[in-house]
Amino acid sequence: MGAYVTVTAERALEQAHRLTKELPDGPLAGVPIPIKDLNLVKDVPIMFGSSTYRGFVAPVDDTVVERLREAGTVMLGKTATPEFGLPCYTETALSPPSRSPWDPRTSAGGSSGGAAAAVAAGLAPAAQGSDGAGSIRIPASVCGLFGIKPTRGRISFAPIIPDLAGLSTNGPLARTVADAAALLDVMTHNNPGDLYLAPPHEGTFLACAGRDPGRLRIARYARRG
Repeated sequence: MGAYVTVTAERALEQAHRLTKELPDGPLAGVPIPIKDLNLVKDVPIMFGSSTYRGFVAPVDDTVVERLREAGTVMLGKTATPEFGLPCYTETALSPPSRSPWDPRTSAGGSSGGAAAAVAAGLAPAAQGSDGAGSIRIPASVCGLFGIKPTRGRISFAPIIPDLAGLSTNGPLARTVADAAALLDVMTHNNPGDLYLAPPHEGTFLACAGRDPGRLRIARYARRG
């Protein structure tokens, strides 16, 4: 399915073993969550979907990666992304193209195509992705998942990437709305120096996912334009 570009099997086993000994109380303790290959994970190769970066190893963690680790997640590896996350399909010279497991003849979309393929194929229960112009929403749509592009400033991009335009943000992909909301709760954070800050959210996103939506309405035009 072209889901992973790097598999961190030994690291995942070490993390899982440590969790069994420390009995963590994190909200996602023991849940396997892969990281998109546009995000830094200390001491793990990152290629940004480009052969130009082949052999480059991240010197630090992105803070969203720190948040996921503090929540008790286990990192399975780095999911495939197109070169620098630009195209809406995930095909590079680094790994097989990311395909939808529902129909391997079709694309898993992009730029979080590897993340979506992993979740849809059952290779992970949920995944971290990122979205600037549809990079979570497109893969979620074509792979039958639930993806959320959070409000600008909801999740910090620290410490490396300055989000000058305010378009890109990290976000979750999952098989259910509740799982995506639970992952968003963990990923939500800010750091000094962030260019954008979203207003504080009362309560949890997981609680919002379970509330009664009330009466719903559909708007339409009374006349053709």
